[in-house]
Amino acid sequence: MSGRGLLIAAPSSGSGKTTITLGLLRALSRRGLVRGAKSGPDYIDPKFHEAACGRPCLNLDAWAMTPDRMRALSYGSETLIVEGAMGLFDGAGMSGSGSAADVARHLNLPVVLVVDCSRMAHSVAALVKGFMVHDPSLVITGVILNKVGSDKHAAMISAALADVVPVLGAVPRRTDLIHPSRHLGLVQAGERADLETWLEDVADLIETHVDLDALAPAPLSRGTATGLPPPAQSIAVAHDIAFAFAYPHILRDWRDAGAEVSFFSPLNDEPVPQCDLVYLPGGYPELHAGRIADNSNFLNSIRSAAEAVDIYGECGGYMILGKGLVDANGVRHQMAGLLNLETSFQAPKLHLGYRMLSASKGPIQGHYRGHEFHYATTVSAAGDPLFDAHDADGIALDPMGLRHGRVAGSFAHIIDRILPPSR
Repeated sequence: MSGRGLLIAAPSSGSGKTTITLGLLRALSRRGLVRGAKSGPDYIDPKFHEAACGRPCLNLDAWAMTPDRMRALSYGSETLIVEGAMGLFDGAGMSGSGSAADVARHLNLPVVLVVDCSRMAHSVAALVKGFMVHDPSLVITGVILNKVGSDKHAAMISAALADVVPVLGAVPRRTDLIHPSRHLGLVQAGERADLETWLEDVADLIETHVDLDALAPAPLSRGTATGLPPPAQSIAVAHDIAFAFAYPHILRDWRDAGAEVSFFSPLNDEPVPQCDLVYLPGGYPELHAGRIADNSNFLNSIRSAAEAVDIYGECGGYMILGKGLVDANGVRHQMAGLLNLETSFQAPKLHLGYRMLSASKGPIQGHYRGHEFHYATTVSAAGDPLFDAHDADGIALDPMGLRHGRVAGSFAHIIDRILPPSR
């Protein structure tokens, strides 16, 4: 039996939709099976989704994935709650493609709009009306008023919206539930010792102030798209708090295609297991650079592995493959030295955007769509580039990454492959 789904969106970032989404997931999980999804590129929010409902979370990216691919990933028997990214219509490039609205449109999902009411009252009606008429193909089935100051405040806004859209709930302002963050987003789920208590408190708040029975998710459609083929038969994936940014749909793709996927922890000084390819995902290596530099078992094993198997690193994993990493305090830490690369966090600068990537050589050949989001700077880099790169508008960028022998990496994170046009 097909499950049902809906999308939680907001007019802008900072409206509280992540907290609302997590509260909904935990509250609905008390009633039965529910799972979460995140629109766009994100590694951190999905882990909170999983903690909130006890089910794997997936990424649905309308810029990097075809509609059929998103349908194939999202289809299931549970209720699916998709959290939008940024504002509802905010997307990539000049066209704004890949927005949360595109996800809702491609999957025929109704939209629930979370509105930050902390600095508004009757004007909320004009804001919501604008979102409802901006794209007539979307169905906004209701709003959740967030950060409401009082019962009177909620009543005023609800009266203004009476002839516009159903008000599904009015959630009071709770500064004690604000979630800590760092430069790439929320602090990771595994770093909060009080996460269960926090999720229960948020779920109780949602159950008290939101009409869960009025959410009205719509049926999900089945997709038939296949995923990324594995780059090797046996793949060893670095996995711990420093290497946490691997997309679950890619690991699932590899397993579904028959690859053997194993895990090891560089942070715990575990050596690279026997495999055909080593995958070092991104994460927060700068927070653990000193410890990684001291982990001789891991570093010696990956140096030895480079002589016999392919090694691929993304973002944080790419930096670990270099010669040295300078942390925010200006301290340089010796890394694996497999690529002629020096990186630094001493003068952070944001690098952000979707990327179209093509690699004709190296361990990860093919055409891909991915993204770049990091504050590290490249101090020096020498060697053959890994990817030819273009931005979301198709404008050519400088080549990305490095490759040397069987080792390669870049600051880009692959989301999905680009299939050649059918004939």
